Amino acid sequence: GDWDFWSDWKDRRLWVTVTPIVLVTFPAAVQYFLWERFRQPWGAAVCVLALLFGEWINRYFNFWGWTYFPVNFVFPAILTPGAILLDTVLLLSGSYLFTAIIGGMAWGLIFYPGNWPIIAPLHVPVEYNGMLMSVADIQGYNYVRTGTPEYIRMVEKGTLRTF
Repeated sequence: GDWDFWSDWKDRRLWVTVTPIVLVTFPAAVQYFLWERFRQPWGAAVCVLALLFGEWINRYFNFWGWTYFPVNFVFPAILTPGAILLDTVLLLSGSYLFTAIIGGMAWGLIFYPGNWPIIAPLHVPVEYNGMLMSVADIQGYNYVRTGTPEYIRMVEKGTLRTF
């Protein structure tokens, strides 16, 4: 969804809940196929790396190539730590049920901390025209996204940060 596109929204409520829940389905399916057919425990990692490659192509050509948004403003979420944990749980247990319960939980719990190194510089507080805000909020003010539906901007209750 749109929660994965813009760095000034990556610290909101929905990005940390919707993205890992939606994105666990394809790695789990590829993991099942490779484990069942070939006994290879790296299905989730391969799926996530292919997804990230496609997302980087999308970010480069669509967001930077056409609209000139900076790449640090539209980078994709990093899913690799969760995929490694999911594959490790399947390798060590050999059980689909255990992998679904423990590996799925690890996938969701590592998602936000796995993205901290990329998001951290965007949370630096700065003073901008007499207001205290983060670098991500300043990016939102300077790069206005006119085609975005207004209801998506109201992720935090009662605020419209990019206006």
